[in-house]
Amino acid sequence: MNRVWKGLLTLVVVLALVVGGGLGYRAWRQHEGEALMRIASPNGIDDALFVELGGVPQWVTIRGQDRNNPVILLLHGGPGSAIAGLAPAFVPWERDFTIVQWDQPGAGRTFRAAGRTVAPDLTIESMVADGIELARWLRGRLGKDKIVLLGWSWGTILGVNMAKERPDLFAAYVGTGQVVSMEEGEGIAYANVLAKARARADADAIADLEAIGPPPYAGLEEISIQRKWATFYEAGMSLEDAFVRPQLFAPRTQLADIYDLATATVASGNHFVGADMNGPMTQVDLRRLGPDFALPVVLLQGTADDFTPAELSRAWLDSLSAPQKEFVPIENAGHFALTSHGEEFLQALRQHVRPLATSPPAIK
Repeated sequence: MNRVWKGLLTLVVVLALVVGGGLGYRAWRQHEGEALMRIASPNGIDDALFVELGGVPQWVTIRGQDRNNPVILLLHGGPGSAIAGLAPAFVPWERDFTIVQWDQPGAGRTFRAAGRTVAPDLTIESMVADGIELARWLRGRLGKDKIVLLGWSWGTILGVNMAKERPDLFAAYVGTGQVVSMEEGEGIAYANVLAKARARADADAIADLEAIGPPPYAGLEEISIQRKWATFYEAGMSLEDAFVRPQLFAPRTQLADIYDLATATVASGNHFVGADMNGPMTQVDLRRLGPDFALPVVLLQGTADDFTPAELSRAWLDSLSAPQKEFVPIENAGHFALTSHGEEFLQALRQHVRPLATSPPAIK
């Protein structure tokens, strides 16, 4: 028995050293990152606070080197996948824009403040209303007539609805990883990834993909397999390494934030996608909103996006009537274009979006 206890004690000590060393390395990485995050300009802004939206406290961060710059409200994906931990990737943007991040209901610190639960009556429509309320609050807080709305993946569903409902609040709608119809997009995305696997003679990927077959999928497990290979072919790593690991070492990110990233993504996925793939997100088809938009629409789209295929988003944009519209391809980028190709993405924002926020759009 003494030998057992001694063995267990040795195991605990070893684990403590490993964990302690890991936490020490994380602390060092965060300290190094904090210098990068410093707002040095006297006219800069670095706020983090809860804002009551729809009667619910929701977490918002506002960062930029110059309050006079145009404001971008960044709508994260998921659902439930807050990206406050990716803030270091947006530091270069902060010289040209004030960047606002919003942990939506069912995500991030908003999810934590709600007891780590997703309200049973939470809907896409109620989140759109919260986003509009936030935009109105930001206009007053930052002294802007209009702001830029940037949606990523799931966030594009909210963003397009917000832009359609209240175009007067926004200088432009910008989409990346643009959802149009999840049902149609999944079929294209599956075929694209399977074609890549076959072109590489990747036996493991072919076996996985052929085992689940093309959509409609029976559940979340099947779509996770498609996402696994889509991410691997885009980033050369797992989805966790591409999306979660950078946030683990980000300054101002708590371990609780990483826990919430995982649990909120699962909870919100079950709520909006559904364990049987029959949730409200799967029913979305933005074409039903009609083709008329009363503000500029710009898509900055990775050409190799195998989550939300570029061919579908380009066709949707072509069908729209808007004061100005533009499809800007990010070559060889995928669903994570705004971080994996950050320099190109920022250049596209400067060239195609910033002028829309500083002068009236030309009529086309």
